[in-house]
Amino acid sequence: MIPLALTMGEPAGIGLEVTASAWTALRMDGPAFFLIGDADAVRGVPVRRIAVPEEATGSFAEALPVLHRPLPTPAVPGRIDAAHALAVIASIEEAVALARLGRASGVVTNPIQKASLYAAGFQHPGHTEFLGEIAGAGVPPVMMLASPMLRVVPVTVHEPLAAAIARLTPALIAEHARITHAALIRDFGIVHPRLAVAGLNPHAGEAGTLGRQDIEIVAPAVAMLRAEGIDARGPMPPDTLFTAKARPGYDVAICLYHDQALIPIKALDMDGGVNVTLGLSIVRTSPDHGTALDIAGRGIADPSSLIAAIRLAAEIARNRMP
Repeated sequence: MIPLALTMGEPAGIGLEVTASAWTALRMDGPAFFLIGDADAVRGVPVRRIAVPEEATGSFAEALPVLHRPLPTPAVPGRIDAAHALAVIASIEEAVALARLGRASGVVTNPIQKASLYAAGFQHPGHTEFLGEIAGAGVPPVMMLASPMLRVVPVTVHEPLAAAIARLTPALIAEHARITHAALIRDFGIVHPRLAVAGLNPHAGEAGTLGRQDIEIVAPAVAMLRAEGIDARGPMPPDTLFTAKARPGYDVAICLYHDQALIPIKALDMDGGVNVTLGLSIVRTSPDHGTALDIAGRGIADPSSLIAAIRLAAEIARNRMP
């Protein structure tokens, strides 16, 4: 299989550390990947500088393959350097370009520190929006958090709760659900996806006594989806939607705001959760954690989420193969 491309992420964070640990865990049975970053910044594992992505598979068992892209100044764990911003952005752009050319089977992104990128002209709220611009497929990019225990999609993401609620419409909910439905078929191999749409208010509004948004916004979205032949159910009371008894009844939970989606999956499977961007022309996953500047360089970062992201990216890439 064509190897995956891993971006460097924030050089002062744990990205390179968990990348080295992921290579150690996967070197014998893959999936193979290569890093786009500074080969001199990788510690603790053998490194092989490669000239082209195609060299990665043959050398993967012996050393971590790296497309060497030197940083302008050495990275210091836990200490952000604004001089690294352009290299971080370039790593993402190169990985996407290689994936679009078919020279990488997908992209796995290490976490970035957005604050340090803004001075370099980065104008996006996060990875998802940036990837939507450079690797879009004609639909808005949608964030999914996935683990073996649960898949969730937040309709609104990084915005204040009051603003998120004010932005909800039947059309917005239905759009996210349609993109998710298509991705479950194409990327996850689920022939007949089942979507559970969470309610907004306690007990999904209790017939309007606890708020009318579930009647006026969520229920119409579900009706639209069902009219299109999509197996959508809801609004489902959020306080019972994520219980062990309820989870086997659906393939994904469409949630209405950030914490409604991320709290249950992180509570259930913090180490195994993977961020998947739906609606792109390429495969993209990432670990479900940040740069962890406070523990960078101490050798204690857990690579489990990155390993899960690599495995899931390879699985999605295989599902997309003709």
